[in-house]
Amino acid sequence: MGIGAWNPLGWMAGPSYDVNGKAVLITGAGQGIGLELAKILYARGASVALADIDEAGARAAAAALGERAVAITADVADREAMEQVTAQVVERFGRLDVVVANAGIVPKPATLRVMNGRDFDRVIGVNLTGVFNTVRPALEQVIAAKGHVVVVSSAAAFAPGAGGSPYMISKAAVEQLGRALRVELAAVGASAGVAYFGVVETAMTHDTLDDDELGRRLGDMLPWPLSIRITAHEAALTIADGIARRAPRTIAPIGWEPYALLRGAVNVVLDSTMARDARVHELVNAVEQRVWGTER
Repeated sequence: MGIGAWNPLGWMAGPSYDVNGKAVLITGAGQGIGLELAKILYARGASVALADIDEAGARAAAAALGERAVAITADVADREAMEQVTAQVVERFGRLDVVVANAGIVPKPATLRVMNGRDFDRVIGVNLTGVFNTVRPALEQVIAAKGHVVVVSSAAAFAPGAGGSPYMISKAAVEQLGRALRVELAAVGASAGVAYFGVVETAMTHDTLDDDELGRRLGDMLPWPLSIRITAHEAALTIADGIARRAPRTIAPIGWEPYALLRGAVNVVLDSTMARDARVHELVNAVEQRVWGTER
């Protein structure tokens, strides 16, 4: 059974949903999870709009897919631009059934004590406000089509975020946005779900956890099975299969599921443990020394 196939909360899913003949908007679709998702949904018969701030990447990806794909260049943090994205999708395909708010960035490692406020604002602007900017203008189309919305949160939403808190803060907020959206859309015949991922093999992951000495130290602290990595394709398949059953939530790799379900109790213990852990203290000090050293 594949990573995207197992659903321990299958009883919560809605009726099946076929993307064949539907129009889908995916943000952050020039690479990584977004691109892999575009490939899967295209193969399942959907018309796909690949929105990305990277114009060349989005255009190349759309051209490789075929005539039912279109590239749209936009920054999700730009509210007016994202309103135009919806208009462009409808103009091209005549409809918009599914929206996947996937675009996201990570901050430079820094504690709240030493981080630059502009870095904090940029992460929130893309990861949280960008989700609102993506979803809000598309809702009338999605509701008319009785369609589906996916917002991409993260297992980081319920994990301690020392040294990278803007990312965790943004993903926790996206989780709440998705939960509210699901209840609201249910009242008008549409649906929404939240996607959670642990560690996914993407360029962002390599930059954060592999190519950075402090990132490697942080990654080494993740216990099994939370340290298990999945590919971008496996993550995208989880989203695609979640859309097919209108899932309220999807999570991968599955090792994060017990943590997600029991987080109310686990987090009390985990926060206390980390606050006393000398390795965490050393890492926090190293992050702050790096930031101070760079600024000086």
